[in-house]
Amino acid sequence: MPTWCIGKLGEVMKLSQILLSGIFVTAGFDSVKEPGGRVQITQDFMADLGIEVSHENAELMVRANGAVMVGAGAALALGIFPKLSALGLVGALVPTTLAGHPFWKSAPEAKGMQQIQFFKNLAAIGGLVGVLEAKRKH
Repeated sequence: MPTWCIGKLGEVMKLSQILLSGIFVTAGFDSVKEPGGRVQITQDFMADLGIEVSHENAELMVRANGAVMVGAGAALALGIFPKLSALGLVGALVPTTLAGHPFWKSAPEAKGMQQIQFFKNLAAIGGLVGVLEAKRKH
């Protein structure tokens, strides 16, 4: 690697963490503030797994997942424990993606949009894996 690049990598990683965090803070805040239809989606997803969840518990799950996204997203943007933050976000995003965007079960008119959202979330997971794999600056 050219020596002129080495000092820039830390700056690029900081910028990428800030850019990556926005979706989590925004979506997480929305989930905490207004769980809405996510509650039924959570109940349906859990039922598919053979687990019955009350409306109240599903709402708590949605809000807790949103709170993790807000907290870990903000920490990632600020560079506070970035690897732990990224790991928490992956942990929150996997069930969100599987429950919220099952394009394989969607009606034909919704399948395309669900597929886009599913793969957008996978791309975000890819960015988070990049944070997990980044070398610490010495």
